[in-house]
Amino acid sequence: MAPPLSTFYKGWDVYNDALQRAIAGLDSRQLSLQAAPHLWSVRGLASHIVAVRAWWFHSWMDEGGAELSGFLDFDKGEESEIRTGPDIADALRTSWSSLSACLDKWTEHDLAKEFQRPALNARHGRPWRSRQYIVWHVAEHDLHHGGEISITLGAHGLEGFLD
Repeated sequence: MAPPLSTFYKGWDVYNDALQRAIAGLDSRQLSLQAAPHLWSVRGLASHIVAVRAWWFHSWMDEGGAELSGFLDFDKGEESEIRTGPDIADALRTSWSSLSACLDKWTEHDLAKEFQRPALNARHGRPWRSRQYIVWHVAEHDLHHGGEISITLGAHGLEGFLD
């Protein structure tokens, strides 16, 4: 029997835990910090991580049900600008739970399945993407924006969450 994908993505869970702990401990001022005036705030970056997880796993692959679909607009609107650290950390925890459940049930044999973009994109139409592409894309997206969060915190004299 083939091992679940979680075997190969071990460490993503540790990364998510470190990110959510770091975000949970930040106050409103710290969540509003930016590396530069034209870049997203820590709050915006963390909220974007959650929304992108929902977009790819729920909208593209129909995973996570209502639990994940509730995060599709997590990085948009007035509410996203006032969320607290604990609120965002809870969303990171909840969205990770959905992703983790998928990684626990899928094996390498599931990676080839393809999904079509759920909405029209003016530049790219409705392309098809494999599950392998989607899982890797979401993982690297988490790493990219999590790194931005860590650098932003460090630039303002706060401890980043990455070792």
